[in-house]
Amino acid sequence: MKKDYPKIFEPFTVRRMIIKNRIVMTPMGTNYGETDGQPSFLHLNYYELRARGGTGLIIVENANVDYPLGSNGTSQIRIDHDSFLPRFFKLTELIHQQGGCACIQINHAGASAQSARTGMQPASASNIPSKEGGEIPRPLTTDEIYAIVKKYGEAAKRAQIAGFDAVEIHCGHSYLISQFLSPITNKRTDEFGGTPENRARFAKLIVEEVRRQVGPFFPIFCRISADELLEGGNTLEDCLNYLQYFQAEVDVFDVSAGLNGSLQYQIDMNSLPDGWRSYMAKAVKEKYGKPVMTMGNIRDPKVANDILARGDADLIGMGRGLIADPDWVNKVEFGDVADIRKCISCNVGCAGNRIGNNRPIRCTVNPSTLEGDVYLKHRVKKPCNVVVIGGGTAGLEAACTAAEVGCTTFLIEEKEELGGLSVMISKIPDKKRLADFPNYQIRRAKKLKNLFIFTGKKADMDFIKSLNPDIIVNATGSLPLLPPIAGLKEHVDRAGGKVASIVKMINDLPTYPKDLTGKKVCVIGGGAVGLDVVEYFAPKGADVSIVEMLPAIGNGLDPITKVGTAALMKKYNVHQRPGTALQEVKADAFTVKNPDGSIEDIPFDYGFICLGMSANNPILEKLKATFDDGNVEIYVIGDSKRARRIIEGTDEGRNIVKVLEKRGFLD
Repeated sequence: MKKDYPKIFEPFTVRRMIIKNRIVMTPMGTNYGETDGQPSFLHLNYYELRARGGTGLIIVENANVDYPLGSNGTSQIRIDHDSFLPRFFKLTELIHQQGGCACIQINHAGASAQSARTGMQPASASNIPSKEGGEIPRPLTTDEIYAIVKKYGEAAKRAQIAGFDAVEIHCGHSYLISQFLSPITNKRTDEFGGTPENRARFAKLIVEEVRRQVGPFFPIFCRISADELLEGGNTLEDCLNYLQYFQAEVDVFDVSAGLNGSLQYQIDMNSLPDGWRSYMAKAVKEKYGKPVMTMGNIRDPKVANDILARGDADLIGMGRGLIADPDWVNKVEFGDVADIRKCISCNVGCAGNRIGNNRPIRCTVNPSTLEGDVYLKHRVKKPCNVVVIGGGTAGLEAACTAAEVGCTTFLIEEKEELGGLSVMISKIPDKKRLADFPNYQIRRAKKLKNLFIFTGKKADMDFIKSLNPDIIVNATGSLPLLPPIAGLKEHVDRAGGKVASIVKMINDLPTYPKDLTGKKVCVIGGGAVGLDVVEYFAPKGADVSIVEMLPAIGNGLDPITKVGTAALMKKYNVHQRPGTALQEVKADAFTVKNPDGSIEDIPFDYGFICLGMSANNPILEKLKATFDDGNVEIYVIGDSKRARRIIEGTDEGRNIVKVLEKRGFLD
């Protein structure tokens, strides 16, 4: 309740803007924009929902000030022309009607633009790509620099006209201003390169031009990468030095971290604790006496309140946490914090969709990212019995959704505990955040009077028939994939043996020594599960090898996990062996076929088989045979349909609503 977190609900004034609480939605690209750069009606729904949820200040995602040269993303919004004003005005109107304040981030991508989208070579401070393997940009001329400065000012003025209460200038995260500030990407020898003062000149000119255009009463936020967390990049100390050159007209510093090459610290990987960056914000605040905002995996309101109470920051930035639960603030103020649907920092539906696959953002734990939980407005118009077999995250979502619209629902789980694979994987220390989602679902399920839960019980046909089902949901999950490889089934998970599946590895976690120096660990499988094992053993001093049949390790991972695990493997000298196929499993060695065709034994003290998961359907055929008259719908979801990720199972669980509609049960 509000009284438990008083600092969160203190109003905050910046020039003439009064924010009703200290929670700010940080700017995140969505890929919701129209192809011409217009904000879409998807944007209106998305941001209005977060404002309705109680968020004090919404900072709308980065808008391009210089089209097409400065474009970023598949469908980035634009603010470089007056034609975009009407839609932005509607957006600010909706946010204001919900009691929130509105800000917009203005940006130029620089070398982070792509010629395939813009039709021209990217431009930057120098001819240095913004990321490894990125396009080589051309250096901007002095005249172009001053022209872009002018465009930032014009964009800020448009934001003011459109009804925004503030504007944020993006000076971090490997975009154009950051490319000037960072010694990694700025190799100029003119007045815009070399010394910290020269590298900060571009930012200084932009801040001053924005202030000139918006006047003395309009707040200016500035997002910075306070520590670039890359070798040769700006450290926090360097940042505190160069800020002196453009801080005068900045009202609030939005203190972020990281560049493209340290993406796992910019868009936080799931192992980073709540509020881990707050020391950076505190350092900026102490140096310049300006209000600061911090962010970084902040999911727990107690952590947010403590950061504010200590004075480390004045505002708390939340991004993915508000994608996962638009009502985060209202739940903290008026409800029970245990009902918050916490972001698990998986980076699959948000960064994975947008950065990795050019899709619009979605969310693993929130299947209603855009529209909100509108399904709750529906009720069954006639009695309906739903039987859900399997209590993992997919089954829990289906059971809760069905019960919430009025179905009499029965959930049957063979194990004694609910949560399935998510709970199991969360026992790995760096994956503990994963348990937040099933914990939320279990609490939600136990509050529903018409949802009856049976744990430790097999779903036999007689019992299922006794429940008179109208719809049966098969959500029996998956099992580790064990293909017919010589020696595999004989050695894996054998008592006293050295070869384990991911299930046995997790069960054995308490038995592994803390120091594995000198021990050899070999992991077969370079997907997400195999990398989880590597992340656990490599920091313990083990000599780790990872073997993957495909040409690359980490195929299909979201970009944040991919960058983070690559950095970890480099740090701990993990032997990466892509294009290498397992031929035979022995008691203390894996026989593999190398890319050149040679056969080799890789000896190990601990060997792990992580070849993925396969659908587990022990009773599906019996269900089809028992209920073959067509009167009962059998709906197969989650990993029992095909082994995938949590996000697909959550979506399919929620889509029980579509099944109910099809069968005529919903109003």
